Amino acid sequence: MFFTSSHFFKVLLFSLTLLIIMPSAIYATTSAEGQQFSLISSVLQKTGQFWEQPAAPAKAPQTPENAAGAGTSTYTVQSGDTLFQIGLKFNVRYQEIMSANGLESADIYPGMTLLIPSTAPEQPLPPQVSRGGSFERPSPDEVDLLARLITAEADGESYLAKVAVGAVVLNRVKSPDFPDTIQEVIFEPYQFEPVQNGFIYRPASAESLQAAKDALNGWDPTGGALYFFESWVPNRFLQSRPVSMVIGALTFAY
Repeated sequence: MFFTSSHFFKVLLFSLTLLIIMPSAIYATTSAEGQQFSLISSVLQKTGQFWEQPAAPAKAPQTPENAAGAGTSTYTVQSGDTLFQIGLKFNVRYQEIMSANGLESADIYPGMTLLIPSTAPEQPLPPQVSRGGSFERPSPDEVDLLARLITAEADGESYLAKVAVGAVVLNRVKSPDFPDTIQEVIFEPYQFEPVQNGFIYRPASAESLQAAKDALNGWDPTGGALYFFESWVPNRFLQSRPVSMVIGALTFAY
């Protein structure tokens, strides 16, 4: 069948008429959703022409400022702060602060904003050994000495292990079985390897100095341990002691 030019123009005119008339009837609204659907959009999709849809708004990154809810508050880290001290201030375990902020270590820095869970912990805060009684606040030289021992014994260990090493020294100061001062405990013969190999005279790291201060402020993760040693050491006496805990490569015992 052949089309004359008049037929062609009639078909073209009919098509143009459809394009002009159809848009007035292409929208419908559903009673349930109140959403508009376009007949034109389905036609364009079938012919390979797509309307651009508005992109979904990007989610804001999770930060302490926008993640804080009714059960949390925020705290800006000050110079000299540690997670343990911040936990004591808010009556929250330092482990909970780490968890709330996605921290893998206890390292924090001034100006850092932390989420503080406001709900009281189900378990008591880490065990603390009383430093009362005959315990005297140490001199700056003794604090430095304690920090140097921590550096020499646990420089490659976690912050928790560093505090625990300091706590063992202070537990010995309180114990009747050991000398009465930090210096005397550390320099007691054959007790600490860094004294024998001279590493005790190396400068303390900043983290070890802060760990020493936390231990002096009462943080004892070990609950009163008097010994610590590398877990692999084949020392019959040390291996026979009741174990308090193991932190990294170090075993703490009573």
